[in-house]
Formats: sequence, structure tokens, C-alpha cells
Amino acid sequence: MQVLKFGGTSVANSATILKVVNIVIKAIAKDTTLVVVSALGGITDLLIESGRLASIQDEGYSAKLKIFEDRHLQVVRELLPIGAQSPLLSQVKKKCNDLESICKAVFLLKELSARTLDSIVSQGELLSSLIISATFESKHIPNQWIDSREVIRTNSIYGMASPDTVVTWYAIQKRLLESPSPLYIVPGFIASDQEGITTTLGRGGSDYTASLFAAATDSKLLEIWTDVSGMMTADPRIVGNAKVIPNISYKEAMELSHFGAKVIYPSTLQPLMNKNIPIWIKNTFAADDYGTLIESIVWEDRNIVRGISSMGKMAFLSLEGSGMIGIPGFSRRLFGALADKRINVILITQSSSEHSICVAIDDINTALAKKAVDEEFAFEIETNKVEPLHVETGLSIIALVGDKMKNHTGISGKMFGALGRNSVNIRAIAQGSSEKNISAVISTADVAKAINVLHEEFFETADKQVNLFIIGLGNVGSRLIDQLRLQQPYLLQKMRLQLRVIGIANSRKMLLNENGIDLDFWQEQLLTADRGDEIGRIR
Repeated sequence: MQVLKFGGTSVANSATILKVVNIVIKAIAKDTTLVVVSALGGITDLLIESGRLASIQDEGYSAKLKIFEDRHLQVVRELLPIGAQSPLLSQVKKKCNDLESICKAVFLLKELSARTLDSIVSQGELLSSLIISATFESKHIPNQWIDSREVIRTNSIYGMASPDTVVTWYAIQKRLLESPSPLYIVPGFIASDQEGITTTLGRGGSDYTASLFAAATDSKLLEIWTDVSGMMTADPRIVGNAKVIPNISYKEAMELSHFGAKVIYPSTLQPLMNKNIPIWIKNTFAADDYGTLIESIVWEDRNIVRGISSMGKMAFLSLEGSGMIGIPGFSRRLFGALADKRINVILITQSSSEHSICVAIDDINTALAKKAVDEEFAFEIETNKVEPLHVETGLSIIALVGDKMKNHTGISGKMFGALGRNSVNIRAIAQGSSEKNISAVISTADVAKAINVLHEEFFETADKQVNLFIIGLGNVGSRLIDQLRLQQPYLLQKMRLQLRVIGIANSRKMLLNENGIDLDFWQEQLLTADRGDEIGRIR
């Protein structure tokens, strides 16, 4: 048995679904295959917005539901031959009528509960999986469609339900034994509680579904097909030279995913780690790319640092006061107050003097956290033993991750030295005893610079890179650009210095290119560049 999961971008439309079909056909030739699919790309967000609009009595929800219906009808008509369309078109219509009824009730009640929202968003995965199952049937590829709500049992925390793995694994095994097939199609993300009421598995829920099926069946492999060619050494939207990580351990992947690497989520890894089932991240749109293989042990490990990740929109909470020194229980009360409000603590630091405790949380919970903590320590605040909770926002966390960091000295010094040389101020530092992760809290405004600096320090060659912005393009400026153009090959070859001109401007025009301006054609490019009105704002 092998399990393949395809995300929303992989099943966004009929063209991408056909790519999925071709990938699955090759997989079936190797082994029995179970395919888990997400909703069509963007559909979950569309359904959430429909529910939200209905709850505030905005009739615009009907237009959102019309988009939902039209997209699915279009995909059915494009994928299936005319003679096979009718039953599936009827199913789409029925699901859309059900959605209309639910949203109408939300509209009238002006209330959208988490339970109702789960019922709304579940329709995306249900329809996408039914369409894909019918597509295989139309190509004479027999398959069994399994409603994951019938086998995945969870608690009743709607929106982020937790599965009962023992019950779930037994139900999955029983269902597959009763319905043998070379191919199974399963909707991801959705499940049900003990009462049979629809629940969802939260962020990364479809990956989690695939993980549960892989663990239950002792699959030899879980493939997660997405729109990138694996996990990267850093976010490629921030670092132009980010590289694919070909092999990574479960623990390294979990650390990177915790700090913002959204290719995979920690919950996906947990059911597979004890069973040593590898996870292979693959690209639906570049199927021949190797991707990233996640295993328990990575033997070929030349890089000490495996990757750099970041988590934005953080708030930093500081509880301080001389009355805390030597008095037990302050940490327990602080974390208890946050836990009571279901606020997740992401990073913790405490001074050795016990004068302060600092934690990082998602900044969306800032007001709730301050109220809860100030209420918990109201007596100590009133008697001046503790100061009111101090809150800082506009912060982010950056993290270096690597299993082998614990066996090498100087990694922290190299990290902080690189940040210090580039004027990145560090607000707090945390490192676990396993030494797989070194995290630092910095200003969100410095994140892009910090990640690029660290990536250059730990992953790039010894070549140095200097970026120039030249203002003034008269005789002196033009001659300088000519000299730089002529000297570029020499500097790179002899001095290992990559010198790039990323900006040029005169009194009328300004040309910017963060990847470097082609100095052979800078004059032609400047003619079509933007006006130079912003030059006066450059500092």
C-alpha cells in the first residue's frame, strides 16, 4: 500500500486534475494506492467567506456560493464525457442546494458556530474527491470512494478536531478489507465525532488525513504532492538562492514546519514517526524533480544547518517584578492563565535572576493574553510585586534548524555574529536542550534581511556579494557603470566578489531590480523605468 495526497493547487482545475490522474496511473502500476485530495484550489477560503457573509446578513454570500457551484460544474463538464456527466452534475447540484440551505439558516440566525462552519467547508473536499473518483471511472480505472467521515473519529472540537487514532486505524483497516480495490479515493481534511457530526482537522488537515491512512495501513510510503519541489533551505519568496533539501529527518522537518515552513505540518509527521514511514514531498507540476524525502535518519548529511525558517506576526509578553524572585509558582500561573484562554506559547525565555519571564505568542491573541495575565496577577500588581504585563508587537521569530548542530561548536556565535554585523537587533534567544533549533525574536521589519544574511552565512559559497545603488548618471555615473560592467567577470573570478548594481536613478527616472540590472542594456531599461519621484525618500 502507498498513500498519495494532492493539495488544492494540484486539483485546482481540470488541467491540473489530469496531471494528478497521470501521476496516479503510474503509481497504481507499482502497488495498491490510496489517494487523498484537498478541495479545489481556493474553495475552502471561498466557503469560509460565504459563511462569514451570511452570519452578518450580507446577501453577497449567494454570489460566493454561485462561484462554488459554477467551478465544480465546469470541472465536471471538462473532465467527463457527456454520457457520464449526469449523475455527478446531480450530486454537485444537491451539495450546492444543501450549502444554500445551511447558509440561509446562518443568515437568518446571524450566527456561525464552529460546528456549522465545519459542515460548510467540508463540501469542498467531498465534491473534489467525488469528481476525481468519477474521472478515473470514466477512464476505465476501477476505484473505491471512501467517505473519510465514516472512518476517522475525532473529538468534538470543531475546526481543529483531534482523532482517536486507535478507533480510526481499526475503522480504516476494516473498511479496506471489506472493499478491496487497486485504487481508493478519499476526501482529506474532514472527519466526524462520536455522534457522527462532521468535524475538520484544522490547518494541514488533508495532509493529516493522508498520514492517518498511511499509518493505519502500514504503508511503505506517503507522497505529498504540492506546487513546490520539496522543502527549501529558506522561503524562496525571501531568499532568491534558496535550495531544495533532498533529505531531512522527521525531527528537522517538524522543527522547520513549526516555525513557518508550510510545505508540511507537524501533525502530519506524528502518526508516521513511530512506524518509520517515509514522507516524500513531490511537485505535481515537475513530477520528475526529486523533491524532499523525510525519514527517521539521514545518512548523507553534509550541511550542519538544515534550514532556516521564520514565523511572523508575533507578540512578546514580559512579566517582570522583584516580587517574583525566589517565589515558586509564577511560571505555572502565567502559563495556566494563557492555557485557560487556549493561547499557544511559541517561545519561552526566563532570566537567571527570576526577575522576568518572557513568552512569544501569535499577536492575534495579544489583547486576550494581557487581560488574562493581568487578572491572574491582580493582587501582585496592586501591591507592586509585579508590573502589569508588558506587550511588544511587530515581532517575528527566525530559527536555524539542524540535527547535527549539537555536535558542532560556534553555530550560535556564527548566527548572532552575522546578524550583529548587519544591524539586526535580537530581542530574545531560545535554544532547546536537543540543540536542533536556535531561535531568535527580531523585528518583523528585519526578517527578510536576517534570513538572507543567515542563508548566505550557512548555505552559500565563499563568494561575497555587494549590491550598489547609483544615483546620478552623468559623465561620472555613466563611466562608473561602464567600469563595473567590465570588471564584473574579473571580480568574480579573482576576488570571489559578486558586485551587482540593483538600482540606478537620475533626476527623472529610477530603475530597480533586486536580482541585478543588466549593465549592457541599462540605458534602454532606464527609458521605460518609473518616474524618480521616490528618490527623495531614500535614506
